[in-house]
Amino acid sequence: MTTKFRVLDGAHDTPADLAQHEAHFGPIRGLHLEPAELKASGLTGRGGAGVATALKVDFLRQQKRAVGYVVVNAMEGEPAAHKDRTLISKNPHLILDGAMVLANMLGADDVVVCVAREHTSAVATMKAAIAERGRRRLQGPAFELMTPPGRYVAGEESALVHWLDDGEALPQYRSTRPSVLRIGRRGVLVDNAETHANVALIARHGSDWFRSVGTSRQPGTLITTVSGHGRTTVVEVPYGTPIRDVLHAASVPFDPVAVLLGGYGGTWLAGHHLDRGCDNESLQGVGANIGAGVIVAVAPQGCGVAETARIVEYMARESARQCGPCAFGLPALAADLELLRRGHDGASALARLEERCGTIEGRGACRHPDGVIRLIRSALRTFADDVVRHAGGQPCPHAATSAVVRIPHRSHPETLEWA
Repeated sequence: MTTKFRVLDGAHDTPADLAQHEAHFGPIRGLHLEPAELKASGLTGRGGAGVATALKVDFLRQQKRAVGYVVVNAMEGEPAAHKDRTLISKNPHLILDGAMVLANMLGADDVVVCVAREHTSAVATMKAAIAERGRRRLQGPAFELMTPPGRYVAGEESALVHWLDDGEALPQYRSTRPSVLRIGRRGVLVDNAETHANVALIARHGSDWFRSVGTSRQPGTLITTVSGHGRTTVVEVPYGTPIRDVLHAASVPFDPVAVLLGGYGGTWLAGHHLDRGCDNESLQGVGANIGAGVIVAVAPQGCGVAETARIVEYMARESARQCGPCAFGLPALAADLELLRRGHDGASALARLEERCGTIEGRGACRHPDGVIRLIRSALRTFADDVVRHAGGQPCPHAATSAVVRIPHRSHPETLEWA
């Protein structure tokens, strides 16, 4: 496995067809992976939670009822992420290989690939790849492409499975974790598209090869989306790579005052921590994690309070509104942050913000509110000096115009406009 950085620009790629894919990676026929080898690889999920893939597989293999479906989650509802669409644009068959391997391991008959309907280019590419495999008449699971609505919460695994089971794309309350998700009476394995691609590589090259880069706890590489510098750059790096080096590889032209890690339910990290590695062990001491591989850089003249206010307002709009913390708590947090951003009654808004975070945390039907609270608390910590000035009625000079993070505005249920 190479340890070099790879900048992946999928916008102008012609995806590899099946023949090109096999010429580069090796044949599909006979591709197989033992559960013990998957466990030895140490592969963790690339969707954000970072759960060991072998742990999920072992849990499902121990259930009495059969697993019927392997679901590829390529929804990418996180506005700052672009890795799954880039991976699909470059080689969709690598994702499908991994899904096939996991389906065979679990005895599942069907693979369902989920791509948000708004991502039209990725939908077309994956549709063509599945059709190409169908013409080959390969043995193994049947492949199907589904296109759920691209709302933020629709990519959460229980929301996705609920939609596939003829429900709404809303997160489902689960009293115990882990729990078995089902379509009908059949169990479901859900993993991120990048995770499936890594399974395909481990099946071909083995666990030792996979562990040759990365860290002992997070082996392999990470596909990360870097933005905030006027464009979006997708870079593949080994886990443990210093964040500063990732920013350099993505051609970020300034030293950020802070970066947002893990997405809009992630954490802010101050600029003096940028020499820490892109892995959860390195970031644990500063209360952060790499999540789904999102890095948003804020220039020195940016306003972290304003950026956080914009994100929380978006997260409040995108909530499922199935419980009080989402329906009432998140809009209240967004309103307080907006007052703080503008410096209007900022001290009272800050006091309410801190109190409400404590009241809401851990009480949501899903983890959406907790992600928002994690983001807010990290902002209050990372931008502490700015927060004091805003609370005192002296907002940052760029608080009204700061707009590094990308916020989608929904003008129609199936249309996204970007601001």
